[in-house]
Order: sequence, then C-alpha cells, then structure tokens
Amino acid sequence: MGYIYILGTIAFTVYGQLVLKWRMNRVDTLPPGLLEKLFILFKMIMDPFVFSGLAAAFLASLFWMAAMTKFELSYAYPFMSLSFLAVFILSIVLFHEALTWQKGIGLACVILGIAISSQGA
Repeated sequence: MGYIYILGTIAFTVYGQLVLKWRMNRVDTLPPGLLEKLFILFKMIMDPFVFSGLAAAFLASLFWMAAMTKFELSYAYPFMSLSFLAVFILSIVLFHEALTWQKGIGLACVILGIAISSQGA
C-alpha cells in the first residue's frame, strides 16, 4: 500500500504542474504593477482547472503524509524524482517544449540517482 501512496503523490503532483502550465499559458506576461499581478493571479485561481491543479497539490500532500507512515524519508523521497520524468516527457508531448541534450543528460542523471538510491532500502 505504501507504493500506492507514493504513486498517488506523483500522479497528483504531475497533474497539478501540467494543468497549471496549460492554464497559465493563456497569460502572456504579468503586468509590472503588484496590484495588477495579484488581480490576474487571483482571477486565475477562480479558473476551475487552475483550482483543480491547486487541489491536486493538496491531495499530493495527503498522499505523501500517508507514504511517510510506510517508508523512511531517505528511501521514499528519491521516488518523487519520477515526477520530474513524467513532467519532462509530458511537457514535450503536450506543450511542444524543446528536448535538448542538456535536458536529456540531466534527466538521465535523475533516473540514475533514483536507481542508485532506491537500492538502499
């Protein structure tokens, strides 16, 4: 059951990041004034999809709290890097973000780190 908690944490984290990016793409740039920035950001919170992304972050926190009852932090936390992998791939597919060799090498290092650190259970 502990791995389900970690998977839930990752799934809700990834969903939240992707949906926030998707909806914030509608905002070209934030205006220079603080009040104008706050107004636009508050307005965006009222967007049901943005709100669902924020709710997903909360749900991810609840799943993470449950995972902490099953695993040591030093064992479970590296699995959170799988969210980097998922966001990386999905941002390329969904948002047509650039795939550069530097990003690829960085991601490979993250995956290698997960593999190495997960062996120390």
